[in-house]
Amino acid sequence: MTESGSELRRTLGIGDAVVIGLGSMVGAGIFAALGPAARAAGSGLLLGLAVAAVVAYCNAMSSARLAALYPASGGTYVYGRERLSAFWGYLAGWSFVVGKTASCAAMALTVGAYVWPGQAHAVAVGAVVVLTAVNHGGTQKSAWLTRVIVSVVLAVLASVVVVCLGSDASDAGRLDVGVSSGAGGVLQAAGLLFFAFAGYARIATLGEEVRDPARTIPRAIPTALGIALVVYAAVAVAVLSVLGPDGLGRASAPLADAVRAAGVPGLVPVVRVGAAVAALGSLLALILGVSRTTLAMARDRHLPGALAAVHPRFQVPHRAELAVGAVVAALAATVDVRGAIGFSSFGVLAYYAVANASAWTLSPAPAARVVPVVGLVGCVTLAVALPVVSVVVGAAVLGVGAAAHGVRAWVASR
Repeated sequence: MTESGSELRRTLGIGDAVVIGLGSMVGAGIFAALGPAARAAGSGLLLGLAVAAVVAYCNAMSSARLAALYPASGGTYVYGRERLSAFWGYLAGWSFVVGKTASCAAMALTVGAYVWPGQAHAVAVGAVVVLTAVNHGGTQKSAWLTRVIVSVVLAVLASVVVVCLGSDASDAGRLDVGVSSGAGGVLQAAGLLFFAFAGYARIATLGEEVRDPARTIPRAIPTALGIALVVYAAVAVAVLSVLGPDGLGRASAPLADAVRAAGVPGLVPVVRVGAAVAALGSLLALILGVSRTTLAMARDRHLPGALAAVHPRFQVPHRAELAVGAVVAALAATVDVRGAIGFSSFGVLAYYAVANASAWTLSPAPAARVVPVVGLVGCVTLAVALPVVSVVVGAAVLGVGAAAHGVRAWVASR
């Protein structure tokens, strides 16, 4: 329960919630993740995309059921606490905040790399400052800006698909679905591509700001996921048909390289702008989600209690937003976080593993437990299939979080 006067304002409808989810998913991941995934899976890229989509669907369904029952800020942090134990809720929140904070910095640097490569860090910091200010003004302003960003990105991606599939360079033979790199390569690609699907969590973490959450959230999450899957599949097929799995695996900017190979180099600047705008959309939604989970953990004193404050006028967790923005800006100014995609995927998969375990407790009926079980097994499998460095670092960070929780519990008991 929240203290009197500290509740957030319910202003978001189904359309707003879907757009925020899309703003998180149809972001920079589709512009960057296809290359690394193709290097891992080879001709099994589309199969890897399908595996990632199945796991994401199970996670989405589990999250939707839980969010309708517990429409409060914090997402799986709240679900794990209520359905499993305070420890599992804390671990989910820890995984989300740490992993997504690194992802925020990665998205900010992506904006800088596309807008002004020579000053990528400065542009990244500026983007964080501006979007933190937008979020500070309330979720309605954030939803409006996200709607504009999603429209631009979808238009750019549609142009890429039309140009590639309509080109003489397109060859359906390059779409041959095989497993040239083995099952391990396909699973690693699925884990990397999962990074681009994880945005629907933002809808659940905004549960306290959604109107009629029991009706809105279960509709918004699968709708956003379904739209994102159709977009990703169309883009992957179009780019593969032009570059093939080997060419796609070597591409540093897959979509830009694809339209150039399709004979339309004039579209390359448009794709670069689209990538920058997409990264902005992801960053906007990520800051929203991380700040809401920070708010929930601060309410329970797992983070400093001052971060639980809600602005009296805008009804947003302004201190949590400012704290998240400051940390992300510091990271974007000082580090290269391109390798954070694997680490972020590990953290998010751990987060959803707790969500599925929580959903498993909602009903003893075997049929109701199929989706949570498939989701849980899928999350664990994809997490351990990620690059070794990502698994080791991710496990170490979870260990630090668990130790911190244990120390806090020991101190409280004395």
